[in-house]
Amino acid sequence: MLRSSVFRLSRFCTRSPRCPFAHVPPLRAPALHQPAGLLSGTRGYSSESPGSKRVVVVGVPNPIIWFRTRIYFFLIRTCLDRDFSVEEFTDGAKQAFSFVSSLLSQCKFDALEHLVASEILKEVKEKCSVLSDNYRNALAAESDEIMYSFPGDVAIYYDDNGRKFVRILMRFWYLTYADIPDEELLGTKVFQVVMGNENVKDTKRILTANYEFRREFTQGVKPDWIITRIEHSKLLE
Repeated sequence: MLRSSVFRLSRFCTRSPRCPFAHVPPLRAPALHQPAGLLSGTRGYSSESPGSKRVVVVGVPNPIIWFRTRIYFFLIRTCLDRDFSVEEFTDGAKQAFSFVSSLLSQCKFDALEHLVASEILKEVKEKCSVLSDNYRNALAAESDEIMYSFPGDVAIYYDDNGRKFVRILMRFWYLTYADIPDEELLGTKVFQVVMGNENVKDTKRILTANYEFRREFTQGVKPDWIITRIEHSKLLE
């Protein structure tokens, strides 16, 4: 089943040839004219069409958050899973984010039952039910429109029964063509997108989302990740 192969993320799809996202070729996005001082991190967009230009998003990640997450990732590798890879996790989380956000935008909640924790799915379903079509469309993040992602928080904890868990909060920035009034998206960035002809411009907006992934590391438990938090700034609040 597709949803099982997508999010039975013991190795976040990078080690399983059956995963439909395991061998996706690199995608190219249209070039953007970018305002200064956008984001932390680095990501470039380019296009081979005539007249297009290249932009690189450059910034400096918060050093305290970066150092803290690296310590936790080291502990995960040394104490819980020697095969854990930050790069593989990040790639798989991006694939999961794109897949789940697309299902949310289509209100296909039944397909999310084994991907999203039941209490979170119920909450998100209620919020999506009152959204306009434009807002629901803005939830979907295409893989090639995800500009940047990074782990915003990592936690290792035990419950009252001694079961071991890891929780990783991923932050995403993605572009959308969704038609939403600017005054309703205060705090977002607006881009002018050049599609080969610099005289023809479309408007894209950059939106943010937070998805939290949890996995139980107790011995004998299946190594499956599940989403335990979904936030789309200005859309699902």
